[in-house]
Amino acid sequence: VQLQASGGGLVQPGGSLRLSCSASGFRLDYYVVGWFRQAPGKEREGVSCFTSSDHSAYYTDSVKGRFTISRDNAKNTVYLQMNSLRPEDTAVYYCALRLYTSDYECYLPDFGSWGRGTQVTVSS
Repeated sequence: VQLQASGGGLVQPGGSLRLSCSASGFRLDYYVVGWFRQAPGKEREGVSCFTSSDHSAYYTDSVKGRFTISRDNAKNTVYLQMNSLRPEDTAVYYCALRLYTSDYECYLPDFGSWGRGTQVTVSS
C-alpha cells in the first residue's frame, strides 16, 4: 500500500494549486481518503476528508469555501483543489487512508498508510 501526494509548489497569496493523491497496487475508491497538512513547528491536522457515512466531504473550518476534495476513480486519484491560498496554508500536505473508525471525521488517529507529502508554500 503506497500513496503519493503531488502538485505542491510555490504560489502567491490568492493563488490556486491542485494536489493529487495517487495509489499504487490498490483501488483508492475502496477507502475513505483524507488530506492532512503539517506546518513547521505544528502538529499534523486534518484538512479535508471524505466522510465514511456517505462519502460526502468534510472540511476543517479554515479551508471551507476555498478547498474542494474530489476523486476520479478512473484515474485512481483523489484531488484537493485549493483556491484563495493564504500564507497560513503553507505546509507539507499528505494524503492518507482511513483505517479505523471513530465518531469524528478527518481524525488523525483514524488514518494511516501515509505517503510522501508535497510542499505547499504560499508567499509573495
